[in-house]
Amino acid sequence: MDFVHFLSSHMLDPATGGKRLYADTVAQAIHAEHCGYRGVGIPEHHLVNILLVPSPLQMAVKIAAHTSRLKLVTSICQLPIRDMRVFAGEVVQAQALCDGRLMLGVGKGAFGYETGRIDVPMEETRDRFEEALAVLEALLTREEVSWSGTHYRFDPLTIMPRPEDPIPLMLGVMAPAAIEAAARRGYHVQTTPLSAAHGVLESQVAAFFRGREQNPASQSRLSLQRGVFLVTSESQRRRMVETAHRYYQSFDNVFGGPGIVDQGIIRPLPRAQTAEELGQNILICQKDEMIDRLAAYADMGIDEVITTSVFGQPQEETLAMMSLFSQEVMPHLLPLRRKAA
Repeated sequence: MDFVHFLSSHMLDPATGGKRLYADTVAQAIHAEHCGYRGVGIPEHHLVNILLVPSPLQMAVKIAAHTSRLKLVTSICQLPIRDMRVFAGEVVQAQALCDGRLMLGVGKGAFGYETGRIDVPMEETRDRFEEALAVLEALLTREEVSWSGTHYRFDPLTIMPRPEDPIPLMLGVMAPAAIEAAARRGYHVQTTPLSAAHGVLESQVAAFFRGREQNPASQSRLSLQRGVFLVTSESQRRRMVETAHRYYQSFDNVFGGPGIVDQGIIRPLPRAQTAEELGQNILICQKDEMIDRLAAYADMGIDEVITTSVFGQPQEETLAMMSLFSQEVMPHLLPLRRKAA
């Protein structure tokens, strides 16, 4: 099993500013390479103060300049809010500047607040995504492309420069039916149960393997994003669970919630799920429990875990946890390979 550190990039205090926010983000990526993580996951969100990376490709290029082997996973680029004729060229440029280390994760977007403010209603994102994905793949794989569809109509054109390295695609999807369809089509899949219980995770993994079984030639990988924070005491566990719960008060507001945002700052709202219930679902625990729970993920066939470990705690605590996780947990899990394939 491999591990990817998710660059959450929260600006819970607006006084932090972008310079400090992104310096800390790059420092986490450099530390992830030092600790032996396979890669980093780079989010994309706009107009809000959590997961705040407006240009994931730009961030990938910056990190590539400071690392040598780290896989750079966009997690995810939102296709419905972009023009694929522009984006395809940006992808080729980023792949060239990242020395071929880019894994292009794409999806339809998750926050109705931001897509709505960009004039793409959430109810339209799925249809727009499907056509945008087809256009993007055509532009990246065929020299000359014309299109006549619902959202794209254009005469023959060629994206320049042409890709010199393969650009692997990973689809970010959560619904089991969508996961199964993506795996059936041979795509790498990135999914997450967010703060939900283990049963939701099991249904997502089962959907991936149902789809993969229908495509015997597929070499697709399954990446699971999950809250992961290694603690050394019960008191630290309780504190980090409370910190994560406060973060989800903001997240839930824009993910399926009312989308109440005050000058870019998401308003924290009460949650139906208690802090203790959240702590039972995500992996905020001590060493032995962490190893056991992640080993169960490996037994299920999950190829890599994208670890969401930043919930608003100080940067120093994040870096220290990453070091501890790499020393005490990763050596037990890295040798494990997919058993359910």
